[in-house]
Amino acid sequence: MPTFDTVCDPNMVDVKHGVENTAKEIANRFDFKGTPASIELKDKEITLIGNADFQLTQIEDVLRAKLTKANVDVRFLDIGDVQKIGGDKVKRIIKVRSGIEAELAKKIQRHIKDSKLKVQAAINDGKVRVTGAKRDDLQATMALIRKEIPDMPLSFDNFRD
Repeated sequence: MPTFDTVCDPNMVDVKHGVENTAKEIANRFDFKGTPASIELKDKEITLIGNADFQLTQIEDVLRAKLTKANVDVRFLDIGDVQKIGGDKVKRIIKVRSGIEAELAKKIQRHIKDSKLKVQAAINDGKVRVTGAKRDDLQATMALIRKEIPDMPLSFDNFRD
């Protein structure tokens, strides 16, 4: 039976390169000279540190530009709130989404059931596996998922006949 997996996984190598290029640009920019502005990536969390909200916004804009240039979808970024960390420094943590949350997986499964296509959807470890008898039904399901869930960067893996 033909199957495929619906996943939400960024290319972490490209994310790492985007963060490194952002750090290089911050080090060279005149408006960041002499400030504690920095950026680092640890375990799918990007930490931005700066003097004020404005500076964090500037770093975030540079990061978005570098990630876009590296072909990373910025919808993977889950931007947190600004936190004060002593003195005049502030930080913001940006999480890189990986895997489909349970609530979104249930929503995808519900959309597939409501579509009356002859396929089954099963939730499995941050993935939604779709199984059907015909390849055309699976392709129609992919189109349905892209249409119904436009705000998540979903991709399709393990397409098997």
